[in-house]
Amino acid sequence: MSAPHSITVEGLGKSYGDFQAIDQINFKVRPGEIVGFLGPNGAGKTTTMKILTCFMTPSSGKASVCGFDVYNDSKEVRKRIGYLPESVPLYDEMMVFDYLNFIAEIRGIAADKRRDAIKRVIQLTGLSEMITRDIKELSKGYRQRVGLAQAIIHEPEVVILDEPTSGLDPNQILEIRDLIKEIGKEKTVIFSTHILQEIAALCDRIIVLNKGRIVADDSVEGLQQTLIDLHGGLIVETTETSHTLSSIEGVIKVKSLQSPNSFRIETHNIDKVRKHLYDFFPDKIQGLHEYKPTLEDIFRYLTSNSYVSKEEEE
Repeated sequence: MSAPHSITVEGLGKSYGDFQAIDQINFKVRPGEIVGFLGPNGAGKTTTMKILTCFMTPSSGKASVCGFDVYNDSKEVRKRIGYLPESVPLYDEMMVFDYLNFIAEIRGIAADKRRDAIKRVIQLTGLSEMITRDIKELSKGYRQRVGLAQAIIHEPEVVILDEPTSGLDPNQILEIRDLIKEIGKEKTVIFSTHILQEIAALCDRIIVLNKGRIVADDSVEGLQQTLIDLHGGLIVETTETSHTLSSIEGVIKVKSLQSPNSFRIETHNIDKVRKHLYDFFPDKIQGLHEYKPTLEDIFRYLTSNSYVSKEEEE
């Protein structure tokens, strides 16, 4: 059974009594995409992942993975999906090899093919030197590697990773990031993270959730352009004061930067404000250029209480 999308979510909702964890969300993921879930704590990221991996049933709407419904065809979905939850499901008393052999067995890999499957994931995740170590002896970074290995040992079409770099040091984060890139060469990947640099480094697309709703679904560049259109700006180096700059027609907000005599100006009309700056202060402008919002800017804007999603506008 084939499907044009690896994942399709339509009107998906999950409630706990009066609390709406996710509220009528819709998105699709194409084969081979790496999609990042971004949002504050409680936004609905983990709930959505648990529904897609058949750990939880939705209250409304529907979702399918590789063409199979997560509720009616959950067994088929589980065959095609690899999942690394935030708390890695490991058995501390087992050796790495024994644990992966156990996972291969319960994943239905034939006995004569298990050793090759283990060898493949061991090489991919860099666990060769740890294969005979007890899991309880491993560092957090190597435990994450074992978790990734168990998620892909059955060669799933879709891999879902919930906070895969949580609690890791900077070097371990880079190593796991490289692993996700490698996995994404052959598989569809969805992962959630609070580390914005990971989103920029890894993702083809970002889905931003806030209070159970999708507030953005675009590439990093697309989100930057959206924010520029809404809150475009200029970086100006000048001996003028922020008060004087604020008085220019078209200027929304002026912020002093760390560099001396440097300011960030927010405006809806960059060309107009640029012209005014040169007209009014021709001898006092040492530098002037447009700025692109950072992922932090985008995240804060999209998850602010004042932001209204397109769905809410409709």
